[in-house]
Amino acid sequence: MRHLLNRTLLIAIAISCTTLHSLPCLAWGQEGHRIIAKIAYDHLNKKVRKHIDHVMGSQGMIYRANWADEIKSDTIYPQSYDWHFQDFDGGLSDAVVADALIHYPKEGGNLFRALDSLTAILSDPTRRARNEEHNLRFVIHLSGDRYCPMHTAHMDDLGGNRVKMKWHGQDTKLHAVWDEKLIDSQGYSYTEYAAMLEKTYAAEKQAILAMSDTELLLRNYHFTEAIYAYQQTWDGNTWHYIYRWHTPMERQLYIAGIRLAKLLNQIYK
Repeated sequence: MRHLLNRTLLIAIAISCTTLHSLPCLAWGQEGHRIIAKIAYDHLNKKVRKHIDHVMGSQGMIYRANWADEIKSDTIYPQSYDWHFQDFDGGLSDAVVADALIHYPKEGGNLFRALDSLTAILSDPTRRARNEEHNLRFVIHLSGDRYCPMHTAHMDDLGGNRVKMKWHGQDTKLHAVWDEKLIDSQGYSYTEYAAMLEKTYAAEKQAILAMSDTELLLRNYHFTEAIYAYQQTWDGNTWHYIYRWHTPMERQLYIAGIRLAKLLNQIYK
């Protein structure tokens, strides 16, 4: 094990979330995070890929993409639980949502603050060597969380964890549908899914790279609001839900992978 995160960082970005510890909070699920990491890995420049392989092992950023979820139940990084989400109230103006990227909200999670803080450490050659692998593991995972609609969802239902649903007749929650069930419904391995998304959305890569963080956050917020609105009219048929949402979900996975690659290429430029 390498050194722990700088204690000052932990204090600065940690807030208590004991009321959430019994709830699932695994954005995209294991396969989703591997899909995102695989896409990102394939879009790293050679210098950056070589360095990350040196730090994490060959393709380690893919194999360790879910580590940040696994570590949440450990005493090593107890403060990291609420780094995985930044929930918002519904019906907010674009200005209020966009402001969260600069003036981190005091409620609803610490995703943006954590990502910015960890990115700053890794971007500084004088600071990055300390605990670099663990910081990288967090950034790889949290960058994926940022593009999961249920990790910028409503505070009053704990990011969809209180929205009950039936999925092929089984009880579930809205959060779980977006974590895993939509992805699992397509039956691909993570490598197959990543390859399919590359072929499907390659023409959108440059546009995705050109978008600002604010544009992407607002896009994700409106996407999430559309998901909530659909809950009010959905007929309860699982196949109808899959048909409506699997394509937008897949585009989000591709966006998350391309933006993770951009972030890592900038960190190690």
